[in-house]
Amino acid sequence: MPEGSGSRRSTTIGGCTIALDKRSAKSFIRSNDRIRAREIRVIDENGEQLGILAPFEALKIARERGLDLVEVSPNAIPPVCRIQDYGRFLYEKEKSERAAKKKQKIIVVKEVKFSVTVDEHDYQTKKNQAVKFLQGGDKVKASLRFRGRQMAHRDLGYKIINRFIQDVGETGVVEFMPRMEGTILHAIIAPSKRPEGQKPKPPAPPQQPPRPPAPPQAQ
Repeated sequence: MPEGSGSRRSTTIGGCTIALDKRSAKSFIRSNDRIRAREIRVIDENGEQLGILAPFEALKIARERGLDLVEVSPNAIPPVCRIQDYGRFLYEKEKSERAAKKKQKIIVVKEVKFSVTVDEHDYQTKKNQAVKFLQGGDKVKASLRFRGRQMAHRDLGYKIINRFIQDVGETGVVEFMPRMEGTILHAIIAPSKRPEGQKPKPPAPPQQPPRPPAPPQAQ
């Protein structure tokens, strides 16, 4: 298939043919003959500065060493290129991106719903559920909907949500204090920053007062 036809095309780098789709072509890293700048700053495979050269001069050096010329900082003036193995460069780049994704923790907001007439058993069940969410690293949205005439007793709703915040205790920290949005009262609690599994330090035992010296025994 000729280059540019269909949704895929290929390019040859370092003697290897690599298939590219249109999306990857847009973010394609320039290398070897694709580098179009008039002059570039060149770093060799050992990290040594070779100075500012014309691309064809740098590419000649790379070819003599059996390596590629890869543009690593295209926005610099002049662009920075490095002599290295292009295939290994892509592998290391992909490896570092995968590692960065693993370190990213996706925060999920999970909701527990209350009502003004919530009974004690239901309240405790939802409170315990919220504590598990927080211990698992998720945020919790506690919400309470007022229905009909219950809007005249919003203080009861605030009392329930404030009690919930207090009962959660050190498991979480309040990110948004209770607020009204229409007929719904809600608050958002984030996980505590304490490392998972770490328990609060027990209070230090009270110090005993020093004992008075024993009286001298009679001779």
